[in-house]
Amino acid sequence: MMPTAIADRPTFDPLSAGGLLLGVLFVCVGAGALVGWAAGSVGIGIAIGSVIGIPAAILTVYRVYREAV
Repeated sequence: MMPTAIADRPTFDPLSAGGLLLGVLFVCVGAGALVGWAAGSVGIGIAIGSVIGIPAAILTVYRVYREAV
């Protein structure tokens, strides 16, 4: 019989974590591209979106799966 603290803990799914990581990164890069397009430089917008998106994606995956490990 498992203790309730272990049974209630969410499981870690690497495929879902990777999908979440890529999803957040793509949203940030897309938002950066739109802002860059509106400002006149899509390339700089993509670069800024990826600089913001990488830590945002890592933080999102950490916050979602911090109880699983």
